[in-house]
Amino acid sequence: MQPILTAVRLTERMCLVALLLGMTGLFAFNVAIRLVGGSFATSFHWIDEVVRTMNIFMVFLAAGIALERGKQVAVDSWRDRIAARTGVPLRPIIDTVGVVFSLYMAWVCGKTASFVFATGQQSATLGMPIGWIYVAPCVGFVLLGLRYAASLFGAIDRFAKTGEVPE
Repeated sequence: MQPILTAVRLTERMCLVALLLGMTGLFAFNVAIRLVGGSFATSFHWIDEVVRTMNIFMVFLAAGIALERGKQVAVDSWRDRIAARTGVPLRPIIDTVGVVFSLYMAWVCGKTASFVFATGQQSATLGMPIGWIYVAPCVGFVLLGLRYAASLFGAIDRFAKTGEVPE
C-alpha cells in the first residue's frame, strides 16, 4: 500500500501546487489588467469563475493530506480520555466510520455530478458544464477514504505526534 500512497501524495502535491500557482497568477493578472487595461479588462471576466472553481478543487484535494498529517479538526483530549477510561478502541472505530462516511459521500457526490452533467447546466462565463464542480468533492472524499483506510490498516499513523511529514 505504501507505493500507492506515495504516488497519491506526489500527485496530490503536484496538483495542489499547480492549482495554487495558477490561482495566484490568474488573480495577479486580473488585478493588473483591471488597473491598466481599461475596457480591455472586461474580456477577462471569466478569471473570477476559473479561480473559484480551482479553489473548490484545491480544498477537496487537500482534505486527504490534512487528515494524514493530523491537521483536521478533532478533539484529541476528549477522544483519548474516553478511550483510556473505557478501553474502547476509538481510533479504529473512528477510522472505520471515516472510511464508510467518505465512500458514501463520494458516491453521493458522484451521483450528483452525474445528474448535473445530464441536465446540461453550464457556467455563466465559461460555458463549462457545472457538473465539474461536483467532481471535486467526489475525488476529495475518495482520497479521504483512502487515508482513513490506510490509518485503519496501519499503513499510516495519522495520530502520531512526531510532526514528521510523510514523503
